[in-house]
Amino acid sequence: MPPSKSRIRRRTLRQILGGVRRRARRAAGMVRRTWRRSLQLQVITSTLVISVTVVAVLGVFLVQEINTSVVNGRKLSAANEATADRVAIMAALNAEPIEPAKQGEGGPPAAEDPLDTAVNSIIGTGENGWRKRYQLLVLNPTKPGQSRATGSVLPSDIPEDLRGRLQIKRDRHSLNDPLQGVYRITFAAGSEPQLTLVVGAFIEDGYEIYHFFPLTDEESLLSVVSQVVLVVGIGLVLLLGAIASLVTRQVVTPVRLARQAAERLASGRLDERLKVRGEDDLARLATSFNEMAANLALKIHQLEELSQVQRQFVSDVSHELRTPLTTVRMAADLLYDARDDFEPMAARSAELMQAQLERFESMLADLLEISRYDAGAATLDLDPTDLRDVVLRAVADSEALAERHGTRFELRLPSEPCMAEIDSRRVERILRNLLFNAIEHGEGREIVVTVGVDRDSAAVAVRDHGVGLKPGEEQMVFDRFWRADPSRARTIGGTGLGLAISREDAMLHGGWLQAWGAPGEGSQFRLTLPRTAGAELKGSPLSLVPPEVEMRRTWRGHITPVLSPVAGEGVFHAE
Repeated sequence: MPPSKSRIRRRTLRQILGGVRRRARRAAGMVRRTWRRSLQLQVITSTLVISVTVVAVLGVFLVQEINTSVVNGRKLSAANEATADRVAIMAALNAEPIEPAKQGEGGPPAAEDPLDTAVNSIIGTGENGWRKRYQLLVLNPTKPGQSRATGSVLPSDIPEDLRGRLQIKRDRHSLNDPLQGVYRITFAAGSEPQLTLVVGAFIEDGYEIYHFFPLTDEESLLSVVSQVVLVVGIGLVLLLGAIASLVTRQVVTPVRLARQAAERLASGRLDERLKVRGEDDLARLATSFNEMAANLALKIHQLEELSQVQRQFVSDVSHELRTPLTTVRMAADLLYDARDDFEPMAARSAELMQAQLERFESMLADLLEISRYDAGAATLDLDPTDLRDVVLRAVADSEALAERHGTRFELRLPSEPCMAEIDSRRVERILRNLLFNAIEHGEGREIVVTVGVDRDSAAVAVRDHGVGLKPGEEQMVFDRFWRADPSRARTIGGTGLGLAISREDAMLHGGWLQAWGAPGEGSQFRLTLPRTAGAELKGSPLSLVPPEVEMRRTWRGHITPVLSPVAGEGVFHAE
């Protein structure tokens, strides 16, 4: 049944969201990498963040201070004007009506209300033609006909909050103290709300007087001040960012040049030097770097010469020893063949001489091989080979020695071919060295040889159940002439170079030779090789820690972490 449209839409939506998340993660990763790698970006960003914080705090403080100053000044002047108006209105309420002249021809005389006179005199035009900007409302709640108002002010424009507070003061018989507050009022004659300072108070005979002082000009002034502070703050932050960029560029550029020179020096360009400009700290840094580079180049040159002399000496000695060794070998063979005709002591001496000559020849061969590795003259004879055949040949070569030590091999080989591009001679030598080492330290117990393969790599693990390795010895076993127990004699006449040569052979293939071990649990050596010559290894098809040990320790609640391997290096083991 074909999928429904809703399912298709959900699937499309998930795909879109997945793509957005992937792009967001890539962008975030790029930003993090840029941030970690750029000192200049870190300094500029830190400067901008601190500058924005400081400018924002100072700007808010400055705007608040200006706001407080302007509003408080306006409140003070409004309170003074309101007090004067209340005095005038109270005087008008206590005065007698004025009898003016007739309003018109034949009209009766009319008395002018003193309250009207007082209100008109307060709000009316002054001597210089200036008209007061505020509005006035004289309210008599009990006698609405006696209320007076100027402009478009109505009793409904009085803020309920202010009127409620005035009512509380009247209930407490506190009529002499006016109240004021800033409100945004929409007057009946206007369409837009206006910020207004309202001052209210009670006067005699139940009158309430309210002054409405518009704060439009003050609000505009504060808005302009806020905009100016914002623009100046942004400009100041950008200026500080530009200054930080300029300063850090002056410092970071020489450091970046020093880093590039150090990278080129590390890559082998020992003639790399920095230009020295001036006499400041950066110039002294460049001078010190150049001196360090010169001394380093001199030391490296001296070490190369010494190493060359040592390699040449080893090679020459090895070659020169072959001629007398051949003669001694021929004589020793004659004595060894005729040992039955000798006395027991002489026969035993002939046997010991034969054994030590074999060991001496093996050591010379190993020294020559090591010298070739040191000189970089070792090469591979690659050929597609089934790794199982190499393992079988190495085991066959080791069987005689295993029988003498009472050791048995257990082979765990896959049924499918394990093809890899290898130098079978060198790989077979690696496996023989691993097997000989397992026989010598396995204490006569079973040795397990396991072969594994995956798409990119092939591996062979040699497991013994002998004395094992102490913590930290997993890397030392590959050192030349190293012994776990110096007081212990070699039982199979090894030269002490077998594992070192084996690691060099593994590295020459681009593979890993790693060791694991624990006291009382034996040890395991794992050889991992790429199936295609030149390919980079990303993992191994076999575990470095034996599966039975891993399962036992996991069951006991102990985890055995294994660090990621480096090509040709051992893996450290921790309890």
